[in-house]
Amino acid sequence: MLAVGIVTEVFGPHGQGLPGFDFALCADRPGPVPTDIGVPLSLAHGLDRLAAADLVIALPGAGFRTPPGPAVLGALAAAHEGGALVAAHCVGTFALAEAGLLDGRRATTHWRFAELLAGRHPEVTVEPDALYIDEGRIVTGAGAAAGFDLCLHLLRREHGAAMANAVARDMVLPSHRDGGQAQYLAAPVPEDGEDERLSEVLAWAREHLHEPLPVAELARRAVMSKRSFARRFTAATGTTPHAWLRNLRLSGAEELLETTDLPVEEIARRVGYGSAAVLREQFVRRRGVPPRSYRRSFTSTP
Repeated sequence: MLAVGIVTEVFGPHGQGLPGFDFALCADRPGPVPTDIGVPLSLAHGLDRLAAADLVIALPGAGFRTPPGPAVLGALAAAHEGGALVAAHCVGTFALAEAGLLDGRRATTHWRFAELLAGRHPEVTVEPDALYIDEGRIVTGAGAAAGFDLCLHLLRREHGAAMANAVARDMVLPSHRDGGQAQYLAAPVPEDGEDERLSEVLAWAREHLHEPLPVAELARRAVMSKRSFARRFTAATGTTPHAWLRNLRLSGAEELLETTDLPVEEIARRVGYGSAAVLREQFVRRRGVPPRSYRRSFTSTP
């Protein structure tokens, strides 16, 4: 039921100014479908609905250890062959593997079941630490709430950072999380007040992105030593302060490239890079294209 809630929240209606999608829940047989919380869902659509879909997401279910029937596997394969983007998160990944869609590809699932997936499907390269893995028209994600990461990534990839950020804000969620599943395996219990101080510092950094923001300054604001701050930051976020700031700056640059006609030099200044050349170097390294090419992909602005 959590997975149903995630995809419905991301791709369902959000109100004025946010995107709307032609969204449907499907099953191999329309009608009541049991859920893990005891409340059945009444589904109106069968597998024929997949033939017209641009995006198909296989949701996780308690019976994942038993392969889906031939009709389900065939419908998933046919959707992919027809040009749809096919995705899954958590143990929904098992259905894509059974359909042969992950052969020769990298994939992820809930960390608890990664070894099982790898053992059953040795032709799949399972990466248990990833929050999601994008293999073009096949995208897989980690377990539970990482379904939000997968869905927001799909929004960001297909419709741009501005749209993904707007939907994330509507859900009161970060539009992107750094780090992998490893950060959730054995998270230490923080000392009293540390999480609150860290959250305040991160919020302050977002508001002052145009400034240099050295780690020493962030640690000072958190009332910690630089070493303690870096250790606490990594334990809480799964990434380093430098990597977190870099991704925040690049995400900010993406949104400005999509939604404004500001020169690249001004965008670089606003997100904290010393020059357009530095922004371009980071953008090409992390996003694969220069800023101007990225802008052309989402806008008509030259």
